[in-house]
Amino acid sequence: MAEDVLQQVVELIKANPHAGASLNIYALISTLKMEKGGYMYMLRKLRDLSPEHRQLAYGLMELMAGNGNQGAAWEQALEAMDSAVKGG
Repeated sequence: MAEDVLQQVVELIKANPHAGASLNIYALISTLKMEKGGYMYMLRKLRDLSPEHRQLAYGLMELMAGNGNQGAAWEQALEAMDSAVKGG
């Protein structure tokens, strides 16, 4: 499941890196890599997402709760998203 959620998020962001949903999910991903910061994400931003995209956000939160926000698959997904957002 973890890699499935990550792959869906990577595909969403690569498809349109500067769309509102992509940037909102990217912001969530950015917070999920900052454990010391307490994973600070404004939950009201979930209102800006479609139900489909909220499900991805919830999947990412579940991934973090299961310590899936680390390791090779996580790092590869982050690199792909960073590249898309910064270069897209």
